[in-house]
Amino acid sequence: MDVLRVAILDFCRRRKLKSFCPSEVVRQIYPEDWMLFMPEIRDEMMKMYREGLIQVTQKGIPIDPNLPPRGPVRISRLTKPK
Repeated sequence: MDVLRVAILDFCRRRKLKSFCPSEVVRQIYPEDWMLFMPEIRDEMMKMYREGLIQVTQKGIPIDPNLPPRGPVRISRLTKPK
């Protein structure tokens, strides 16, 4: 399993129902170079969202899973996994 995928799932587990920014995940893994990994974390986040593993929202509203996110987003665990 991909490192970023595992890290996202771990954040979901630890945060319970609280949302978090994708940058928080990469900052924990790569504190010095976290910005370099933002495209990868966003790609993995969207894959997981389309698979129904997580929720991705913008201003509290689920984003379209078929479009790349524009602007800041939040990740949270699903209350009921698909």
